[in-house]
Amino acid sequence: MNKPVELRLETVPLWINGKPVAPATPRMGDVFNPATGQVARRVPFAGADLIDAAVKAATAALPAWRDTPPLRRARIMQKFLALMQAHQSELARLASQEHGKTLPDAMGSVQRGIEVIEFACGIAQLLKGEFSENVGSQVDTHSVRQPVGVCAGITPFNFPVMVPLWMFPVAIACGNTFVLKPSEKVPSASIRMAGLFREAGLPDGVFNVVHGDKEAVDAILAHPGIHAVSFVGSTPVAKYIYETCARNGKRVQALGGAKNHAVVLPDADLEFTADALIGAAYGSAGERCMAISAVVAVGAAADPLVALLKKKAQAIKIGPGDASGVDMGPLITQQHRDKVAGYVDAGEKDGATLVLDGRGLKVKGCDAGFFLGTSLFDRVTPEMKIYRDEIFGPVLIVLRVNTLEEAIALVNRNPYANGTAIFTESGGAARRFENEIQVGMVGVNVPIPVPVAFYSFGGWKNSLFGDLHVHGVEGVKFYTRTKVITKRWPHQDTPSAPGFNMPTLG
Repeated sequence: MNKPVELRLETVPLWINGKPVAPATPRMGDVFNPATGQVARRVPFAGADLIDAAVKAATAALPAWRDTPPLRRARIMQKFLALMQAHQSELARLASQEHGKTLPDAMGSVQRGIEVIEFACGIAQLLKGEFSENVGSQVDTHSVRQPVGVCAGITPFNFPVMVPLWMFPVAIACGNTFVLKPSEKVPSASIRMAGLFREAGLPDGVFNVVHGDKEAVDAILAHPGIHAVSFVGSTPVAKYIYETCARNGKRVQALGGAKNHAVVLPDADLEFTADALIGAAYGSAGERCMAISAVVAVGAAADPLVALLKKKAQAIKIGPGDASGVDMGPLITQQHRDKVAGYVDAGEKDGATLVLDGRGLKVKGCDAGFFLGTSLFDRVTPEMKIYRDEIFGPVLIVLRVNTLEEAIALVNRNPYANGTAIFTESGGAARRFENEIQVGMVGVNVPIPVPVAFYSFGGWKNSLFGDLHVHGVEGVKFYTRTKVITKRWPHQDTPSAPGFNMPTLG
């Protein structure tokens, strides 16, 4: 009897000090192709020793990189930009393979990440300080922005390219060195970007990539050599990271979960609105922190809007992300697929009207894939579990209110405040909404108001722990510290005497 053939799966390496590292560790994880349900790769889980090795490499590289003039750093960033543009399709395919999202969606997300690199190419302008002459007699004052030191990023599975690019290009352009821990579910794109960055001329040790689970995260949070941590993920983990970093004296920005509402007024163009909401709710299988997951239908908009949403959701083509013509791919894991399906069970149990049921979907040729069809609920109330929780899947809920005032109050009561949108043809209603709504990112007839790279991304309330958002000008502020210098060059004939009082410069 023949022995079964053992298939040797590719192991995704770490990237430390400018080269791939394949550590000998018994702690390994599986990387799935969500469309087939099969293990595609293996990934080593770093412990404290490997985290320390990455931090030591970043620490050793810091002095020379910090002292490199910003314009020279920007030139390397420009070469990295060109390489990222040349390899955009390759990176999108990696993201699609490991996350499951469609190739067009992956291409779009890679493009949005590349735009952050474009922003970072102008870093010399963004690092300028301020100068005031003669603030006191023969006294001048100026400020400078200097790097924080070794920084770390911990990123989620849903955007394997875009979210890391929200962090490390800005941090590195500002003169810091960086340790990235991408989600262990989607590790390959980060390693590919590390190779491209080195090809662009980045010195060894400036950018490092480690993989792992909570053990790796905790080692990052506790390491005394890391000075700032950026995170995107769920609210419970964001809060944990924020509190742990604060205890350990680190600067931290921790972006958490969301329950994004779209308010639809009766005067909205409902065909346009329904198309926008369908893409925002079911794109990327709902696995977006900026997905619209709750529609607030005002007055007479409700019945025709729900009918349109049902019709358009039924027409969504579901299949492998790399297949032609597919609108929505699978979810990231079987466990997550089952969790999201459980929310559909909970919505029925709580009494919401199940307009469209995505459970039981079968995709031909992908029987083991992690697929779930589109689900739509109507007449949801704020007490229901499907409203209270971030579902993070292809489940859209509709709540009904009578007035814009009620809609604003409903959104503002929610503990999440990442993104929101209003659909209307009334400028007055839109202006009131954008003024009164207590949410960090607002769209007017724009369902997913993710800011362009030269503005900053971040929510309010339980969607953000920390003071500064990612990328844009706030990203530059996060990755730099301000130093103020006050100096006097007295003339030889300037009288002097000891000063025992609080100095004044008037």
